[in-house]
Amino acid sequence: MTARPHEIAPRTGVAFTLDAGQSLTVIDPCGQQVADLLAYARDDVREIISGGRTLDYQSKLFLTTGDTLWSNRSRPMLVIEADDVGRHDFLLTPCSRETFEIIYGDKDPHRGCFGNLAAALEPYGIAPDTIPTAFNVFMNVTVAGDGTLAVKPPLSKAGDSIVFRARMPLIIGLTACSALQSNNGSFKPIHYRID
Repeated sequence: MTARPHEIAPRTGVAFTLDAGQSLTVIDPCGQQVADLLAYARDDVREIISGGRTLDYQSKLFLTTGDTLWSNRSRPMLVIEADDVGRHDFLLTPCSRETFEIIYGDKDPHRGCFGNLAAALEPYGIAPDTIPTAFNVFMNVTVAGDGTLAVKPPLSKAGDSIVFRARMPLIIGLTACSALQSNNGSFKPIHYRID
């Protein structure tokens, strides 16, 4: 029997555990909404998801079905088993209060995905300074020939999903992203299911 999905409200985040072998399905219920995903080894939270190791070992920028997300200790953490969208980002850091001040000039900035992840992960003993670059599910970042990055509207449509399989016991942080530019100008929920 398939578990019911949980909802992450717009501009919030959660943390939870996954056992080795469990699957995590991240669903975009409305379309064009990004979800920042972090993973930590449950037995030692100093082992974290690594964009650098992952992009190095997979030898590509855009990860999809069959690709592995690796840790800073070169161990597989999550494998992508299914992917309706095929476009996600592993270059840009979680948005933060400083992101909104520096990039957007906000005078009263939201704490962003960084703040949401820090709050959600704190009960697991994970400090803000150990939050790495997230795997930004459904985020559409393009790279021009001169290396310039551009954040484009997500390619995800309502109901699209990505399925990860845990390769070790994990602590997961997951958000419904708080940056207008990343989500084509609106804030929407994210659903997730653990099987």
